[in-house]
Amino acid sequence: MCYHRRMKRKPLIIGVAGGTASGKTTIANAIMASINHPQMVMIQHDAYYKDASHLPLAERARINFDHPDSLETDLMVRHLCELIAGRPIEMPVYDFATHSRLKKGIVKKPAKVIIVEGILIFCEQALRELMDVKIFVDTANDLRFIRRLKRDIHERQRSMDSVIGQYLGTVRPMHEAFVEPSRKYADIIIPEGHNPVSTAMVVTMIRQRLRGGRAQDGDAR
Repeated sequence: MCYHRRMKRKPLIIGVAGGTASGKTTIANAIMASINHPQMVMIQHDAYYKDASHLPLAERARINFDHPDSLETDLMVRHLCELIAGRPIEMPVYDFATHSRLKKGIVKKPAKVIIVEGILIFCEQALRELMDVKIFVDTANDLRFIRRLKRDIHERQRSMDSVIGQYLGTVRPMHEAFVEPSRKYADIIIPEGHNPVSTAMVVTMIRQRLRGGRAQDGDAR
């Protein structure tokens, strides 16, 4: 557990989780756009994949990226503690085409509201303990697969066969083993990738916090 020092009150930390291609990033971006406040920052768990540049490219592609062990979550927890303490961090940048981290990260400054996004963030107790509100985006499996197939082919230069093989080999079983069970920790469940009513409730809660009002988990239920 970490404690804030410089900031007068702990930032409001909101976790947004859900299966692959469920719409987590869409929800997180919608919240950011609706608030449009300089005192907001988003941290993606995907940025913390362990660097695999020391492995041959063919071996990198065989890594189980849907298992919690593929992520350097301890570093993410330390970075969140730094932000809570009022200090900036350098968030890693991960290249999905080469399965490696870039040498230079992205500087993230302390903020009043921190959105944490990723498929496995609720699986990690250390992360959950830092969150004030936990949102799970619940989208049908077939829709998530179609979205992932399109994304990986067009954005990550993957072949159709490799995407399907990865989905059947690791993505689906890891979803059933880790992601789906983690929904029990959610305070809010948003169905089918984007629900304007649920998103509006979260936005209202954040605005209240930014105005200096008290915002707790129950405010968004």
